[in-house]
Amino acid sequence: MSGEVRSFGSVTIHLGDKSGKYPDGNQVLVSGAEERVAFDTPLVAQRIGEAFDTVDRVILGHVHEDHMAGLSRVPQAAVQVHEADLAAAQSWDGLARHFGYEEAVLTALKARIERDFAYAPRPDATGYADGAQWSLGGGVTVRAQHLPGHTAGHCALIVDSEGLAFIGDIDLSSFGPYYGDATSSLADFRRTLRAVAALEAGVWVTSHHRAVLTDRDEFLAALRAFAGRIDERRARLLAMLADGPQTLDQLAARRLIYKPDHEADWITGVERRSIGQHLDELLADGDARQLDDGRWALAG
Repeated sequence: MSGEVRSFGSVTIHLGDKSGKYPDGNQVLVSGAEERVAFDTPLVAQRIGEAFDTVDRVILGHVHEDHMAGLSRVPQAAVQVHEADLAAAQSWDGLARHFGYEEAVLTALKARIERDFAYAPRPDATGYADGAQWSLGGGVTVRAQHLPGHTAGHCALIVDSEGLAFIGDIDLSSFGPYYGDATSSLADFRRTLRAVAALEAGVWVTSHHRAVLTDRDEFLAALRAFAGRIDERRARLLAMLADGPQTLDQLAARRLIYKPDHEADWITGVERRSIGQHLDELLADGDARQLDDGRWALAG
């Protein structure tokens, strides 16, 4: 059995370890008169039992290994994901392109997520589009709102009948937004952060960390702090460039996203991807320039 459970009408939320801190997550189950669905399948799904194991459908808000950890328990369930993330759910090749890491990193990653997350692709998964709706019976309805940036297909899943929005990896953590994979987009994430603030809801549920918020002022304050991490990173990158011209590899080695003592094979790729997007912004804004030798420098 799982730990703490929160309920809001037709919605039950099983909190993962430490409020769903990675590698765990928070499991949302929505029950209608005709169908019961799960939003994502984090590690806690493996500890819930029958309430999860008998769901009719899994709606993935986006695709990453920690959101697929319970899929092997529900082979009978239909699996749906936004069309932009569909290939990543259907096959390892699709997920590898989704990450975009170097081949050696991907090989090690595949072995790790098979071991730690019971990873297995779902070739039977089908796609949905922005605005997709599901009627679960008895007046219980679910709607998808496309909020890309973390991944190309990242969506909020909104239970309109309960005024509840599952906002996935807009997780309001102190780490801040993650946009370090091949299908991630800093520009999209900026737009998404404005859009999620306007969601009409009274309950906000994150995949990780904050879990459940029921006060709008608290939610908006947490969202501002989360979004603010992007501009904090921008300021730190400008401070790095103030030390003199540097290559992207040199900047990545100094770390913008992760702390220097955080070690993993994929970090260099994530730093390069994230910093590269910030540099593109600085270039477009006239705050940085790229020299003929490929190094980056402050403008002027």
